[in-house]
Amino acid sequence: MLVVCLGAGVTACGSGGHPLAGKPYDAAEQISFNTPSGAGAKADPDKPLEVTADDGRITDVTAVDAAGRYVAGELSADGARWHSTSPLAANARYTVRVSTEDGDGAPGRETLAFDTGRPLTKKRVDVTFGPEAGRYGVGQPVTAELSRPVKDKAARSVVERALKVESTPAVEGTWHWVDDKKLHYRPQDYWPANATIRVRSNLEGLKVGDRLWGGKAAPLELTTGDKIVAITDAAAHRMTVYKNDAVIKEIPVTTGMPGYDTRNGVKVVLAKEGTVRMTSASIGASDFYDLTVHHSVRVTNSGEYVHAAPWSTGSQGYANVSHGCTGMSNDNAQWFYDTINEGDLVKVVNSAGDTMAPFGNGYGDWNLDWQKWREGSALVGGTKETPNPQQQARLRPESA
Repeated sequence: MLVVCLGAGVTACGSGGHPLAGKPYDAAEQISFNTPSGAGAKADPDKPLEVTADDGRITDVTAVDAAGRYVAGELSADGARWHSTSPLAANARYTVRVSTEDGDGAPGRETLAFDTGRPLTKKRVDVTFGPEAGRYGVGQPVTAELSRPVKDKAARSVVERALKVESTPAVEGTWHWVDDKKLHYRPQDYWPANATIRVRSNLEGLKVGDRLWGGKAAPLELTTGDKIVAITDAAAHRMTVYKNDAVIKEIPVTTGMPGYDTRNGVKVVLAKEGTVRMTSASIGASDFYDLTVHHSVRVTNSGEYVHAAPWSTGSQGYANVSHGCTGMSNDNAQWFYDTINEGDLVKVVNSAGDTMAPFGNGYGDWNLDWQKWREGSALVGGTKETPNPQQQARLRPESA
């Protein structure tokens, strides 16, 4: 194909001779914004950003603030108008890049920078991530505690979208709303062994809901160790401990007797408490006991432990005689105490007890299957309501 430039009056001739190959023209006269002009003028973060084509059509809009947060938007079918569909942040600096084309198809460009003002309201949602920074087992959920309740699903979506969790190696995961002020995050399966987990918030300055704005949150970094899982078969009276999916020890144990059956399900180790006084009064047991118990590892807030039980060594491996805890010999309990860490996993199977509740009595998060877990997300949860949290149990010894 031969393209001939006929004269100075011909505008379709540029680099390479193609009408779309020339340098984009300045589209400042072609488009308009709804942001205020003038020195010191700031846009109202309560209002959406709008870009309008006075001539030609808009082909693309990118809006991002100084923190790297992009603004979602919607372009009309005829290209005449673009408007934001996600909230602007308050007290932020935005850069907007607009691409256009004129009636001949030639591309235009325009860039606008503007500031948003502070919100009129002082209601702010601050976020506190947990647990404390450090090294944990592969079962440890990440938590986010909000300073104010968030009930509306649209507002929850804003919050959840701004709470970022990244792991190396990368795994799929999502947040689950435990109640109006608390979220938990976990992967579909356990965290990888020896992973790094980074948690941060982009919520500050974002409009969450009516007269409610995002506040501050300190970032958090966690690491995981080896994958340690202890599985107790209550019917076989035996615990099998796995490290990175290989068996490293089998231990004869005793679990809860009838009426005090140990809970089934996966429990995340809450703490290594060492020596603990356990009494019958703490659980309302009819038979009296008052014991000082060593090598105690807590797995529920209500007081279920794995611990040394030298008084029941004759039953360990043969019968269930405890008040709900998992008991073993002194030597085995010391080995277990030295091997297990906060965030590791203790799973009970084949007990006559109920399954540990997902929330309210420690970390029973893994007792929800992945589909149920996703239903607790405001972003991916579908139409089913988030399960209500269980009644918060008292932090006390439960059994011996």
